[in-house]
Amino acid sequence: MAQIINGVPADSLHDVTWLKSRHSTADGNCVEVALLAGGSVAVRNSRDPQGPALVYTRAEIAAFIAGVKDGEFDLIAS
Repeated sequence: MAQIINGVPADSLHDVTWLKSRHSTADGNCVEVALLAGGSVAVRNSRDPQGPALVYTRAEIAAFIAGVKDGEFDLIAS
């Protein structure tokens, strides 16, 4: 499987299911994530579904989620 490069147009990622948090706002301020065939995770802006997708390894996403759960990013959500 070919490696998917960061910044690829999100709508060029075929056979993926984009997931959005139930905490998303009514006006669409949210990011969406999709698990890619090779195990990486793509992230896109829900307001720009054709825009660029950032691609992360599962380990990078796990580290980010752990930081969120530990409150390390609370400052940016205030």
